[in-house]
Amino acid sequence: MSQSSLILYSDANFFSPYVMSAFVALTEKGIPFELETVSLDDAENLKETYSALSMTRRVPTLTNGTFVLSESSAIDEYVEELFPAPTFPAIYPADPENRAKAREVQAWLRSDLMPIREERSTEVVFAGAKCPPLSAKAQQAAEKLYAAAERLLGDKEHLFGEWSIADVDLALMLNRLRLNGDAMPEKLAAYAQAQWQRPAVLEWLALSAK
Repeated sequence: MSQSSLILYSDANFFSPYVMSAFVALTEKGIPFELETVSLDDAENLKETYSALSMTRRVPTLTNGTFVLSESSAIDEYVEELFPAPTFPAIYPADPENRAKAREVQAWLRSDLMPIREERSTEVVFAGAKCPPLSAKAQQAAEKLYAAAERLLGDKEHLFGEWSIADVDLALMLNRLRLNGDAMPEKLAAYAQAQWQRPAVLEWLALSAK
């Protein structure tokens, strides 16, 4: 398959944490790809053209020639398998158990902690918005996030010793809180800030800042 045939569809504001995950995965791999935008504000994702392309009618969607795939974690895994290490940089741990744990982290962050997502939208992360103090329910979710993150990280710089795409996903969730000024364990704040300095992440942040 030709690498140049890859097209990643993103929200027009570049505020989607899920598109960010796929964008970083592709960028870390060093794979050439085109970036197309879909206006969610105008419900362009529900209109005929995009609906015919994407089964889920959501972003991200990745196309590779006639192959179409949605859902960010599925895209991350597809990219890892299509462009494997050592020819391309790895975005998942090589160890099978760590690789499974990375997928667990990704699945958990996408399916849980809803109060944080509701009260700390990605406008906090990508547009500098500020929100009122967390509700009791969101504070409980934050404490759950912190406990899990501290347990996973231990004394490591990255979740599994070497960087993986799960680090970006975890840092995104932490940065919803850190960038709003919410109280956070110092080590987790430093971890989230450090993840935000990766070149691939900085490329995404430059897009969202436009």
